[in-house]
Amino acid sequence: MTTTTEAPVTAPPPVSTRPPRKRPRWWLRVGSLVAALVVWQLLTTFDVHFWLNFDRLPTPLEVADDLTYQLGTAVYYQDLVDSLVRILIGFVLAAVVGVLVGTTVARSRTTADVVQPLLEVVRPIPAIALVPIAILLFPTNEQGIVFITFVAAFFPVVVSTRHAVRALPTVWEDAVRTMGASRGRVLWSVVLPGALPGIFSGLSVGMGVSWICVISAEMISGEFGVGYRTWQAYTVVDYPGVLVGMLTIGVLGWVTSALVELAGRRATRWLPREEAR
Repeated sequence: MTTTTEAPVTAPPPVSTRPPRKRPRWWLRVGSLVAALVVWQLLTTFDVHFWLNFDRLPTPLEVADDLTYQLGTAVYYQDLVDSLVRILIGFVLAAVVGVLVGTTVARSRTTADVVQPLLEVVRPIPAIALVPIAILLFPTNEQGIVFITFVAAFFPVVVSTRHAVRALPTVWEDAVRTMGASRGRVLWSVVLPGALPGIFSGLSVGMGVSWICVISAEMISGEFGVGYRTWQAYTVVDYPGVLVGMLTIGVLGWVTSALVELAGRRATRWLPREEAR
C-alpha cells in the first residue's frame, strides 16, 4: 500500500489594498499653461473688447522679449536676491516664533489668557497696513520690510500650530506619561511630531501671504527688490516690465511654497497618505 504525501498548502501572499501610485499628468498641466498663453495672445492680438480691454495689455511675445532682455542684466538677479533674502529672514523668524507661541498658548492656560487676547486684536490687521508703524519703529526700510514679512507669516503659523496642538488626542500624551516621560519628552516626542501636519499647513499659507506683503512693502518703501522694480516699471509706463515682474513674483511664490510643502511631506513621511486621483 503506497501513501501519497500532499504538498503543504502555503497561504497566498497578502494582496495590498493600497491603490497604485498615480504619476502627475504633466502633459495636462503643461497643456493648460500653453492654452492660457494662446488665449492671452489671441485676445491681445485682436484687441478684444468684451467688458475687459485687452488692447492695453502686452502680448505674451512682448513680455517674453522683455523677460529675455532682463535675464541678461545684473539688476534682475540682484532684485531676486534682495526679495528672497527678505522673505527667508522674515519667514524663518515667523516659523520659529510662531511655533513656539502657538504651542505655548495651546498648552498653557495662563499664557493663553495673557497672550491670546492681544493676538486676536492684532491678527485682523493686514500686515501691509503696518508699513507706517514699521517706518516709525525701525531705523532702515530694510528692517521694516523684514518686519512686515515676519508679521505676515507669523499669524498663520500661530493659529495653525495652536489648533494642531489642541486637536491631538489626549490618549497619546497619557500613554507616554504612564511610562515616566517628562514634560519635555512629551513635548518633543508626542506633541510636536503629532502637530507637524497642521504646522506645515500654516507654514505653507504663511509663505504665500509673506510674498504678498513683501512685494507690497517693496512697492511702498523699498529701494530694491522685485516689488520695487515692478512698481518702477509701472511709473514709467513699461507694461511688459510690469508683467515680467508679476510673472517673476508668481514663479518665486510657487517655488518657495513647493519647497515648504516638500519639507512637510519629508517630515511627516510616517503618516498614511491618500493617493492623488
